[in-house]
Amino acid sequence: MGCFSCFDSPADEQLNPKAGGGRYGGSSVAAAAYGGGGGSGGGVGGGRQGERGYPELQHPMAAPRIEKLSAGAGNIRAKSNAIAREASVPKDSNGNAISAQTFTFRELATATRNFRQECFLGEGGFGRVYMGCLESTGQVVAIKQLNRDGLQGNREFLVEVLMLSLLHHQNLVSLIGYCADGDQRLLVYEYMAFGSLEDHLHDLPLDKVALDWSSRMKIAAGAAKGLEYLHDKANPPVIYRDFKSSNILLDENFHPKLSDFGLAKLGPVGDKSHVSTRVMGTYGYCAPEYAMTGQLTIKSDVYSFGVVLLELITGRRAIDSTRPHGEQNLVSWVSYSYH
Repeated sequence: MGCFSCFDSPADEQLNPKAGGGRYGGSSVAAAAYGGGGGSGGGVGGGRQGERGYPELQHPMAAPRIEKLSAGAGNIRAKSNAIAREASVPKDSNGNAISAQTFTFRELATATRNFRQECFLGEGGFGRVYMGCLESTGQVVAIKQLNRDGLQGNREFLVEVLMLSLLHHQNLVSLIGYCADGDQRLLVYEYMAFGSLEDHLHDLPLDKVALDWSSRMKIAAGAAKGLEYLHDKANPPVIYRDFKSSNILLDENFHPKLSDFGLAKLGPVGDKSHVSTRVMGTYGYCAPEYAMTGQLTIKSDVYSFGVVLLELITGRRAIDSTRPHGEQNLVSWVSYSYH
């Protein structure tokens, strides 16, 4: 196939679906892209908390166990496998199957050459992220694999599949499909070649040029359009709840797209002013009134957008423990500096 460098190995490895993804060691700032923010978070401490109040989604069910097989064992096995596949397909609250493309684990193992280290992009709260090339189409994609021992699980997986299957905008990353084979949970996204905004703001190598002012404003405007779509165009409105520089992905033209919708929440409707929920998000980006009361509104996202805008303007991190005590929190430092 030869879609990119990690396919250049001289010999093909034999696929082993049972073992493909059992390695969860290591860490990388690149985990920010495609929803790794719960890990390194771009040096932003705290990460995510363990909230579980998501829209009502049906959980994948195990296939019925068959103790004894009759003469029609083959038919029974086929029926059992069909039940298992149907039960593992994410559904919305009305029982409708989500329309995203489904992949087998073997297909995604093939796409990443059995999750080879050369294809590894990063790691975060959800799990490991790999670059892959789909054998059926030749499309280069990003594949996010759920860490079965991690803090996030089936609900986050289902929420992300549901949200990105129903929400479509030029400033939201596209979900190509998912895999729910057995206990394997993987998400397949369009590949964003320039990584995350965080990668272009902080800890730049000496040979990397900093973003110019025009590019910074282009990114801010595009990210704002993504939030506007979630808040004003989606029905019901969606509160992103994890807006930060590591979740803004960039293509070759610095066109931004929001990624990682595992924490997204349906917003208030009718005469309701907020949604009450456990506090979630990333320290440094979370709105103080939400952190204190647990009352979530679209304004919580607007606050987080303001923090990212300050990052774009100042080049500083939202939280930076390497700075003097009074300068570690970006919002506090800016507020104090202009009083």
